[in-house]
Order: sequence, then structure tokens, then C-alpha cells
Amino acid sequence: MQKTRAGARRSASTIVVRAAPGKKTRALVQVGGLTVPAAIGRSGRSILKREGDGATPIADMKLLYGFTRSDRVGSLKTALPLRRIRKDMLWCDQPDDPNYNRLVKAPFRLSHEELQRGDGLYDVCLVLDWNVSSRRRNRGSAIFFHLIRPGYEPTAGCVAVSLRDMRRILPSLRRGTTVRVV
Repeated sequence: MQKTRAGARRSASTIVVRAAPGKKTRALVQVGGLTVPAAIGRSGRSILKREGDGATPIADMKLLYGFTRSDRVGSLKTALPLRRIRKDMLWCDQPDDPNYNRLVKAPFRLSHEELQRGDGLYDVCLVLDWNVSSRRRNRGSAIFFHLIRPGYEPTAGCVAVSLRDMRRILPSLRRGTTVRVV
């Protein structure tokens, strides 16, 4: 993150996610000169991402948009488009459904993720373009950049940071910012 002369933050074009030394489920997220700890998938990183494998894809993924629970986290400063999460918002992770890796509305009887979670992981949830713009069955779904569990517990394949660090990163993000997992 760099500041312009007027003091406003300049958008980051790339966020780099690197494996942290010593534990395959931990990472370091670098945005400009800021580096913060993160959790990644329970299976670490993979170039051969598959549905349900618990791996974070090694790839360049664009940020598309995000979701927020403003009732819990308040207002957020970012140029990235954010939608308020409603109770009926779900994300389809059923590979053989036409809605695979898409936002769907409750009631939805097939396999899905609830965006309005009780544990707060998706209080800030940014959608990465992994298998979204060009979908293929079983390539993985719901790869998000979201909030961590206590103790930086592994994710199901997402990248997760603390709320404090997310607030520090968000002002540098815009639609199209690349999240590069290496």
C-alpha cells in the first residue's frame, strides 16, 4: 500500500500469498509494504485444485466483489464492490448443478455454503475468481478471502486473515486486484 501526496491510499494491483515457514496451513499475505499472517487450506496449496480437497489453489485470481455483515463489522473503506449479506444468501458447491460456484438464494436443497454464518468467518468475504468466470465441474468452489478462525485454524481452501488485518488491507483493494498464491 502506498500513499499518494494527498494521503489517500493507492490501489494494490497484486496481493501475494506465500507459504509461511514450518506449517503448510499458514501463509503470509503481502500488500505493498504490509505483510500479515494468514490461514490457508487444511491441505496446504495445490496446482491441481479439486472440489473438497481442502487445498488453496496456486494461481493468480482476480478479486471480483465481496460480501459483508455490516451489522457486525460496521462500515468498511474499500473501492471493492461489497454487498450486505442477507439470511437467504447461499453459495452453491454442488458440482453437477448449473448453479455450481455461484450465489444462490434459500431455500436451496443441494450442497451449499451459508454466507450468513454464526462464527463470523464471512463477516467480510471477498470472492476470488477461482472457477467463477469460467467454471468447470469439480475444479473447486467458494474460494474466498475471508476472516480467520481463532488460532489461525486452516480453511477449506480459502485465504483468511484477522479482522484487524482485513481492515488494513481493504482500502488498497478494488475489483480486478490480483491475489497471487505462490
